[in-house]
Amino acid sequence: MHQNPFRYFLLIFCVMILGKLNANVQSDTLKVQGLNESVEIITDKWGIAHIYAQNEHDLFFTQGYNTARDRLFQFEIWRRRATGTVSEILGARTLKQDIGARLFQFRGDMKQELNQYHPHGEAIINAFVDGINAYIDQTRRNPDLLPIEFKLLGIKPQKWTPSVVISRHQGLLYNANHELAYGRAVHLLGAEKVKDLANFHPGEPDISLDSHIDGALLSANILELYNAYRSSLQFQKEDLALDYRNKDTNIIELANDISNRTYESNNWLNPDLGSNNWVISGDLTQSGYPIMANDPHRVITVPSLRYWVHLNAPGWNVIGGGEPTIPGVSIGHNEYGAWGLTVFYTDSEDIYVYEANSDNPNQYKYLGQWEDMRVVQESIAVKGQSPVDVSLKYTRHGPVIFEDDANNKAYALRAGWLEIGGAPYLASLRMDQAKTWEEFREACSYSNLPGENMVWADRNGTIGWQVVGIAPIRKNWSGLVPVPGDGRYEWDGYMPIKARPHVVNPDNGFWATANSNLIKPDYPFRNATGWNWADPFRTQRLIEVLGSGRRHSIGDMVQLQTDYLSIPARTLVPLLENLHSNNRQTERAREILLNWDYRLEKGTVGAGIYVAWERSLLKNVHELLVPPKARGLLTPRTRVRMSKIIDWLIIPRIEFGEDPIRGRDSLLIRSLDDAVKNLTEQLGKNMDNWYYGQLKYKHVFIEHPLSRLVESNLRNQLDIGPLPRGGNSFTVGQTGFGNNQTSGASFKIIVDTQNWDKAIGMNTPGQSGDPANPHYRDLFEHWAQDKYFPVYFSRSKIEVAADFTIVLNAPKREQIQQR
Repeated sequence: MHQNPFRYFLLIFCVMILGKLNANVQSDTLKVQGLNESVEIITDKWGIAHIYAQNEHDLFFTQGYNTARDRLFQFEIWRRRATGTVSEILGARTLKQDIGARLFQFRGDMKQELNQYHPHGEAIINAFVDGINAYIDQTRRNPDLLPIEFKLLGIKPQKWTPSVVISRHQGLLYNANHELAYGRAVHLLGAEKVKDLANFHPGEPDISLDSHIDGALLSANILELYNAYRSSLQFQKEDLALDYRNKDTNIIELANDISNRTYESNNWLNPDLGSNNWVISGDLTQSGYPIMANDPHRVITVPSLRYWVHLNAPGWNVIGGGEPTIPGVSIGHNEYGAWGLTVFYTDSEDIYVYEANSDNPNQYKYLGQWEDMRVVQESIAVKGQSPVDVSLKYTRHGPVIFEDDANNKAYALRAGWLEIGGAPYLASLRMDQAKTWEEFREACSYSNLPGENMVWADRNGTIGWQVVGIAPIRKNWSGLVPVPGDGRYEWDGYMPIKARPHVVNPDNGFWATANSNLIKPDYPFRNATGWNWADPFRTQRLIEVLGSGRRHSIGDMVQLQTDYLSIPARTLVPLLENLHSNNRQTERAREILLNWDYRLEKGTVGAGIYVAWERSLLKNVHELLVPPKARGLLTPRTRVRMSKIIDWLIIPRIEFGEDPIRGRDSLLIRSLDDAVKNLTEQLGKNMDNWYYGQLKYKHVFIEHPLSRLVESNLRNQLDIGPLPRGGNSFTVGQTGFGNNQTSGASFKIIVDTQNWDKAIGMNTPGQSGDPANPHYRDLFEHWAQDKYFPVYFSRSKIEVAADFTIVLNAPKREQIQQR
């Protein structure tokens, strides 16, 4: 791998700088009702809470209590989305979101559901919820503890129940939207044309529409409730208390300029959301022990999606990160092994189309007979008006998502994640206690959502890969287009998770995943897994570096996680070798590209020119090859992949003209002309100013969801950035496609199993969600500079790095009785 000695020095020096410790440790003692014994929380300099409890109940009670202290507004928004009570504070405009939340609520046996995630699942989740509620009670006694968002909105946090924890609304769910888009595209273009343009693999699926499906009717807003259920909240000025509302529209204009989401809003772009992880055998490491690295890529938000915690009690000693609103650790290590995850595309959803009874809208035809829908009545509180009563309908396949009364059609979504055990990441509780590869695989067999590549590395030298996720078995269709719900298209159960793809101790000494296809062409259960994968470029780069034959260190893994070499650039730029432009600026840009090293480093003009050219290429090739009527359905953002477009450029098709090579070459230069024009308009005529990584061109600015609505002094407390960035969607250091990085690896971890105290990590912008807390933004600058902090595991190291210590004591019995 290319070595930049100065950058490498900075990456390693960062650990030393961040590791500079403060001897002044503050401490406090609190009495908290609900504990059985005392618990100690040591918060280190980077905001990680190391929780030491004397029993399992108190451990998870304290995890809930302490995480709520750090993320209370995030918890309240999660609770409202999970329970369908958003309209209670935002009014009628979010009614569809609340209906969707009620429609997709888990309505099965709660005891069985909770114990699916761990043998003590019911007790653990109840303890976690009780801890959250204990802190909410504390804020009711002392409202000054509430973060500012509660004051801005004029609301107070409400109590949690276990049903909030097991909500699926935040899950990575597949593939209803793709399925509907494919169905619409097949209706417009035909199945063969869609397969030609899309990137289904391995193999070739059947995507023809059943003759009983009227493709014209698929253009309706069939997934409105489903998409509303999954959407994030959008606040308006009227939602705020009067005293806090922004009166200066210039602030909103400035926010629009800095956020610069132009590229994210174009359908032809492809911001790969995904992740990287890998495990390396001790035979290929400098320590002689396996290494695990993981950097999941999700939306960059404030607060961060994930949260670090260390849980220590009899039977538990695990550190790492996960979504703060669920107990346990999803990515991390215990005393025996380390594990990480990336998305493995698993199609666990199908859209069913029914003939509805024109005389009874609550009936649909199944196996030639009218069958009654199950109807659930709900009442939704709406701010500023009377409650709204809604009827939620269910067929034998699942929730009814749309009714077309004019055409006597009903649509339902069958979703594997509505089965027992479908709450995202909660099965990590079992993984947290795994001691061996075999125990880890057993724990994985309970993980239904999301579909993931789980990797494992342990101190005994074993590395492994196991795909998880609930996978319906479809015997007679691919799952890629809507099908009739008349009984001819039924799931034949689910694949046992242990039967899904897996590897232990691969011959090459490593295993790497980055959301691209890892299954063989002859894989026998094609209709029980995905057909669409991320572009292979990140995976190719990981294999290229890890398979170099050298022994790797933690420092090497840092460089790889932050690697900005672009394989698409390395493939495409040489095509310009013998081409020329009459435009002097374009010709100079071409020469710069040909002398550039293919790295999307901030501060480099070559990277700036290439990214603009790549965007123009994507747009122009897409417009050339995808018929206009289908461009909104088959887009690089979700279906026509960059790898497919590169194939079309390397071996040009007849669509490029009678002389395809000449037509291709003309398009390459025309796209570079477009890029030069765009950069001139954006950054001026001086090409020296076209460097990547600046406010107008590739940066990270994290905008709080309320900041545009408040005055500038408050806005500065809420928003974070901007700072320059490098990379894009196709580099291992994945930073999204747009000028503002809105997706990527907010959370990172690298573990050398030789010594758990050698682990390093990152989380942006910080551990806390409270703008008044020092840990709200303290990690942002280090993260933006691709730095890491040490993740200590031993008590002795943690105590040296301690910043704040809290002892939680259980009130004595007489104190409880007096209350």
